[in-house]
Amino acid sequence: MVLVTGASGLVGSHLVNMLAKQNRQVRAIYRSSTPINTKAGEVQWVQADILDMPELEEAMEGIEQVYHCAGMVSFSPKQKSILHKINIEGTANVVNACLNTGVKKLVHVSSVAALGRIRQNTVVNETMNWTQETSNSEYGKTKYLGEMEVWRGVGEGLDAVIVNPVIILGDSDWDKGSTGIFKNVYKEFPWFTDGVTGFTDVADVVNAMVMLMDSDITGQRFIISTANLGYHELFTEIAHAFYKKPAHKKVTPLMAEIVWRIEAIKGKLSGKSPLLTKETAHTAQAKVYFDNSKLLQFLPQFSYTPIKDSVERICSELKKRYSLA
Repeated sequence: MVLVTGASGLVGSHLVNMLAKQNRQVRAIYRSSTPINTKAGEVQWVQADILDMPELEEAMEGIEQVYHCAGMVSFSPKQKSILHKINIEGTANVVNACLNTGVKKLVHVSSVAALGRIRQNTVVNETMNWTQETSNSEYGKTKYLGEMEVWRGVGEGLDAVIVNPVIILGDSDWDKGSTGIFKNVYKEFPWFTDGVTGFTDVADVVNAMVMLMDSDITGQRFIISTANLGYHELFTEIAHAFYKKPAHKKVTPLMAEIVWRIEAIKGKLSGKSPLLTKETAHTAQAKVYFDNSKLLQFLPQFSYTPIKDSVERICSELKKRYSLA
């Protein structure tokens, strides 16, 4: 019996679908609504909150494997408190519930943000950790501290593996998370930066997670990254798949510094989270390269889907989801 937390998110929903297709017994935790792209009839749904230990332990009764996909991504200073509660306290609760109910193995979804991704002339690998100097976000700090809770669980006898995905590309609600990239390109958003980062397919992320869970591997963390690409290169690939005009206006570092300050003022006046923050402005300009070789060494049978193939499939899925021309 398998439990998935965060089953309504991008990774969680695709993971539940994969496990259901493999005819596994799946129990999926959600907070408010079941994901629209998951076959609910093949899954035992449980409404629970990872911040509620009694609910969490009840959901884990009879469970042997746990995939902890629940987490919060935010770069808004206003959400610092809830970010800490979900990514650190929530992960601690999941680890404790695993230990208390006798779960055999945990796969925890972290992020490359926990590795400290702002590094000059250095390829990021799994030996690195978040520090104040190598990360510009509170989000990265919370993901790193969440990992510390998993390592504590390992020290107390829990078999666990951590995955550190880069930016994940996949079919989901494009008003939330990284799938918003596809919406912006479809709407022919004209701006791009010179930034470089890692990108990967959600299908590859969940496939790697299942393979790691079913292996004897424990006490390890793995970067999941298909390729290091410039934002402009990715945007252009998506634009071609949508038959849209690619981004063609370059955002300079000075322009980004001005815009995030304007957005901060607008956010204070409106009470809404700014569209661009100091952290996201700096991250979009950074050129960060990730080493994906460790996962391939531990799982030689695993292979990444080429980004071009991923983009074409995801664009096709989004066209169906939103009835796009």
